[in-house]
Amino acid sequence: MLMRQGGSMMLSATGIVLAFSWFLPGYALYFHIGETEKKCFIEEIPDETMVIGKYRTQLWDKQANSFLPATPGLGMHVEIKDPDTKIILSRQYGSEGRFTFTSHTPGEHQICLHSNSTKMALFAGGKLRVHLDIQVGEHTNNYPEIAAKDKLTELQLRVRQLLDQVEQIQKEQNYQRYREERFRMTSESTNQRVLWWSIAQTLILIVTGVWQMRHLKSFFEAKKLV
Repeated sequence: MLMRQGGSMMLSATGIVLAFSWFLPGYALYFHIGETEKKCFIEEIPDETMVIGKYRTQLWDKQANSFLPATPGLGMHVEIKDPDTKIILSRQYGSEGRFTFTSHTPGEHQICLHSNSTKMALFAGGKLRVHLDIQVGEHTNNYPEIAAKDKLTELQLRVRQLLDQVEQIQKEQNYQRYREERFRMTSESTNQRVLWWSIAQTLILIVTGVWQMRHLKSFFEAKKLV
């Protein structure tokens, strides 16, 4: 089932959801989650990049036959793992929340959310809608707030934005070089294994041929045919 909001798309399935947002600096989407269901997203992030996620939940109301804002007691657990599967964030939030983390290793980061529905009788067996907004890199900056705090003119603020964009582009380029290097190493390793496998096959054929020739020679000698 595909759901789209704000020009972004998510593939929904039972179990784990993989949402690859490789070139997207940020995206907003919503998804439905069951009582014991866990939704995970994979975000490819360069190193030393800030990520901000905001979410809000809506609970299905049978009487109104629509989704209504969830009660404050309903919470979401957010867990984030780096490319080495090391947990860098694991925290319980409320029905609305905001989480922030900075990547220290380039690669695929896993962002997982699940509800504390087992503690909520109102949600037991129900359905929850989660609106999720993820911003990456310079898109996490609140430039109006920065301008007011540092008393920047419009031109100075624009220069600040351009510098942040250039820095983010450099990080993306470094990440692409990192990916290319890993792909090259994988390709070289695969080619080397294929080469050694070919050599092993050749040696096996040679040894088998020599053994067959000696066996046939012994057979003919025993039968006094030679």
